[in-house]
This record gives sequence, structure tokens and C-alpha cells, in this order.
Amino acid sequence: MKVTADRRSGSLSQRVVVLAVGIAVLTAMLAGLLAVGLTRTSADESARRTLSRIADGAADRADSGAAARVSQARAVRALGTLGIESASVGRGGAITSTSSLARQALTPARQRALLAGRTLSGHDDLGGTLVLVEGRPTAAGGILLVQRRSDATADSDRLVRRVLIALAIAAVVAVVVGAAVARRLARPLRRTADAAHALAAGQRDVRVPVEGPDEVAEVARALNSLSGSLSRSEGRQRDFLLSVSHDLRTPLTGISGYAESLASGVVPTEETARVGGVVLGEARRLERLVGDLLDLARLGADQPAVTPGRTDLVALGHDIEAVWSRRCAAVGVPFVFVAATREAWTVTDAARVRQLVDGLLENALRVTPSGRPVVVEVRRESATDVVEVRDGGPGLTDDDLAVAFEPSVLHDRYRGIRPVGTGLGLAIVGRLADVLGGTVEAGHAPEGGARFTLRLPRPSDR
Repeated sequence: MKVTADRRSGSLSQRVVVLAVGIAVLTAMLAGLLAVGLTRTSADESARRTLSRIADGAADRADSGAAARVSQARAVRALGTLGIESASVGRGGAITSTSSLARQALTPARQRALLAGRTLSGHDDLGGTLVLVEGRPTAAGGILLVQRRSDATADSDRLVRRVLIALAIAAVVAVVVGAAVARRLARPLRRTADAAHALAAGQRDVRVPVEGPDEVAEVARALNSLSGSLSRSEGRQRDFLLSVSHDLRTPLTGISGYAESLASGVVPTEETARVGGVVLGEARRLERLVGDLLDLARLGADQPAVTPGRTDLVALGHDIEAVWSRRCAAVGVPFVFVAATREAWTVTDAARVRQLVDGLLENALRVTPSGRPVVVEVRRESATDVVEVRDGGPGLTDDDLAVAFEPSVLHDRYRGIRPVGTGLGLAIVGRLADVLGGTVEAGHAPEGGARFTLRLPRPSDR
């Protein structure tokens, strides 16, 4: 059904051609009708005025002689020499004509009108022949002039035919131009569609030329941008998988090696406890990495579990202080909690906020040397509530800030240079901020290390 519908809809070039043909034909028809109507109306009026002037002249000549009947006969003969068909009627009812058509036009009603002194002007259909009729009363009776309409408007009819031919040529040119424009418009769109299909098939080095109208060129630019983004994203995914594979292999290798030693009985009895401790430590390290992977997968789900409720972030900060002040003191790192406000009530998931802050503090404590501080601050801004974690460690570079929440990017950069975790902690922090409907950003701390700022939207109805 979908294929049938697509075929029925037609291509863009076909639609443009049909539209161009329709517009051209409609324009030609309207222009032709207007041209024919105006030309014929103008020709009819011109022919009638000309015949009327000739009739006036013939009547004046018929009345100019001493003998009325002789003058009228002379006027009729003069009209005949000019090729104008005419007929005359005398006071006694005698009819003289130069053609059967003129005699046919001089009906009894027109005879009576002329003899009564009335002027005649109009047209008539005589046996299928449309004629113009002009009659003038004279002293001897009256004269009736007849002219075939086809003879009177011959020039205008030729002009009409030329106009119609010109309009037909214009319509054909419009169709040709429309077809050319349609192909020109469809060509970059077709290339863009082919490139999109190539992207869907897995090809990532796809580029299309940016050309055509602004809208078409914008589509090409968007596709090129998408291709680059997909390449970078998939590259990061590959690097992430390689990093995770390496981190999984290291503890597994240690566990396997010591387990083989224990199974083979080569470990002395007095070393069993130490070897068991090493195996346990590697197993816990492996468990922590798998747990981070599971957390990251859950946070990437469509509907992660969130339980919002009224939460005082200042009280939550004191709870964090109670736990982390001891952990920091154990390694000689001062822990400082700063409450810039007495209360900071909001609606959020307190457990998720605590999970996020704990992740940031894990990273901070890992890299902060003894004697340098770790700071947690809660404050209020115009429309958000802020929880900020700062440290006095080595900090991050400006390049690091842009990729701080990408999985394993900082882990790979600083492995072997400074203490690192699984490489997933900050990625989990970024996902948690999205889940909570807030934002988190990395920056430089006044204490000399890194700064991570969580901003949570403040409900407007409080």
C-alpha cells in the first residue's frame, strides 16, 4: 500500500511540470479569450463606424443633386464601384440593389423605416451570413448599405490567429522551461535522498554539494552536518567500547591468573589470604564497572524511574556533608559545605540528586590532593536552584569542558596521568541531570580545580 501511494503521488519534477503546463495552458486560454474578445469587439466597432461614415456620405451625395431620384441612383452606382453592396428604395416603393444580399437585407420593415425618415444601424444574419447594416433616409426614399462581417474584420481575424499562435508558442516554451526547472530542482534533492539512503545503509563519508535554492541548499547542509555528527558519534561509541573492553579485561585477567594459581596449588598456604584479597579487590572493581554500565543503560531508557517530591536542597546538602566530611578527612582533604540560603525547597527526586552529587564527589575526591578542599554549595538563582561541586585538584582544560560528559573521553585522556575511575561517572551525571529536567555544566573552580554546576528548574507555582 505504501509503494502504491508513493507511486501515485508522483515525483517533484512531474508535479512541477504538471503545474507549469497547467499554468501555461490556463494563462494562454485566459489571454486568448481576452485578446479575441477585445480584438473582435474593437474590429466590429471600427467596421460599424466606417460603414456609418460611408452611409452618411452616400446620403449626402444622394441629396446634393437637383433631381433626387437621379442623385440617389448615382450614389448607389458610386457605392458599387467601391465594392460596397447597397440597395435603395424610392417613394413609390421601387427597389434598386447592387447585390442579392443587399436586396435580402432591405426587408419591408426597413423600407418603411427609411421612408419614414429613420436612420438604421445594426447587424443581421442573412442565411447564415452575418452582415453589418447601415440605412439612411434620402429625399428620394432611402439607401441601405450592407457589408459582410467577415470582410469587415478580415484583418482583425488574421491578428487574432497570430495572437493565438503566439500564445500557443508561449505555452510550449513555458512547458519546456518548467520541465528544465523541475529537473534542476529535483537533481539536488535526488542527490540528497540518495545520500540519506547511503547514511541509512551505514556509509558515513557521505557529502552532497550545497547548491540550488536556499531551502534545497539548507537541506544539503543539514544532511552534511548529520553525516559528520553520526561519524563523530559512532567514533566515540567505538572508542567507548574499546575502553570498556580494556577495563573489563584487566580485572578478569588478574582474577583468572590468581584463580589458576589457587586451583593448581602453587600458592603457599600463608599467601592464600593475600591472593584472596587481590581476587576480591579485582572482583569488586569489575562489579563497580558493570554497575556503572547498567546505570548508564538504565538512564538511557525512554522512561527512567523518577519519583519527584518536595525536597529542601539545603537539608540534602547537610546530609551529604555528614557522610563526605568523614570520607574526605580520612585522606586529608577538607570538606566544605556552603549554604547560600537558609532553605531551598523544590520539587525533584532527592535520591537521584544525591546519586548525581555522590558521583561528582567520587571524581573530586579521587583527583584532589591532600590539603586541597572539596566544596559543595547550594544557592538560588532567578529561576533555578543550584547545587555545585568544586575541588582543588588539577582541574580541566577548556577542551575538556566540551566533552566532560562523554563516556570515557576524559578517562582515555588522563589514564596514567592522574587517578581515573571507570570513565562512566560523568556520563551518568549528565544523564541524571537530563532525567531530573535540569542541566549540568563543567567549568573552572576558584579553588583551582574543576567545577560542576547542577541547575534544577524551580516550580513556578510555589
